[in-house]
Amino acid sequence: MTEALPDDADLAEFFAVLARDAGAAIMRVFHGGNPNARLKKDASPVSDADILAEEVILKGLARALPDLPVVAEEASESGAAPEVGGADFILVDALDGSKEFLNRRDSFTVNIALIRHGAPAVGVVFAPARGEFFLAGDKAWTFTAQPGGPIPARGEWRLLHTRPMPERDAVAVASLSHRDAETDAFLSRLPVKDVVSTGSSRKFCLVAAGQADVYPRFGRTREWDTAAGDAVLRRAGGIAVDRAGAPLLYGKEANKFANGAFIAWGDPGAAAFYADRAVLSPG
Repeated sequence: MTEALPDDADLAEFFAVLARDAGAAIMRVFHGGNPNARLKKDASPVSDADILAEEVILKGLARALPDLPVVAEEASESGAAPEVGGADFILVDALDGSKEFLNRRDSFTVNIALIRHGAPAVGVVFAPARGEFFLAGDKAWTFTAQPGGPIPARGEWRLLHTRPMPERDAVAVASLSHRDAETDAFLSRLPVKDVVSTGSSRKFCLVAAGQADVYPRFGRTREWDTAAGDAVLRRAGGIAVDRAGAPLLYGKEANKFANGAFIAWGDPGAAAFYADRAVLSPG
């Protein structure tokens, strides 16, 4: 895999192998007792697990896909982000949900995504403490596997599909650590009955799996936080849009790969319906 890229399904499986190995590194730290947690310049936490898992992924990508630029969270925030210049590139968040990890919750994930023409095309989200894999290739799939263990044969992967937005009793997912008043106000304008709180990019995956209908996020995120989950959601039939109703755009180098507010929907028709009614407006 050094010149022409493999097809999307093969690339998704390769990403899954890298995520599995990164997940094994994370779980060794998780069970080791002292993750050596510290704060970065932006006051967000980082630990040995973040660094070790990112090293695993970057080494694997350098061997197999040396011609693709890789924008990885920890390397980028240390000043080592490559220029992508509108070309295809890879986004890596080796440990999404560091707060969940440090609080010994199980919803942290490993995220790897290929960005093609400004959109997430291939991705993997792996929750190593839960053994959950969510993949986006030419389709969206899920399966279970343990960190460092074998990846199931493709015949054992289950397809993911979003569901139509219900007229009542919809289910929302929201951030476990970053839920705010604007999120609550937004959800109050929808026919939402239940709100499931979880961490990391798992929120995208619950919508992709048809277990939830909408995931709003108005706080700060970066492209590596969202790309893999967004890829899974899109391949499952959903969409993540900004306040104007446009799909999230990736490769915003001038903005340091920062995202604005977004809503992830399982039903693209619901995204259009509520955008027409200005439900996405703040307040």
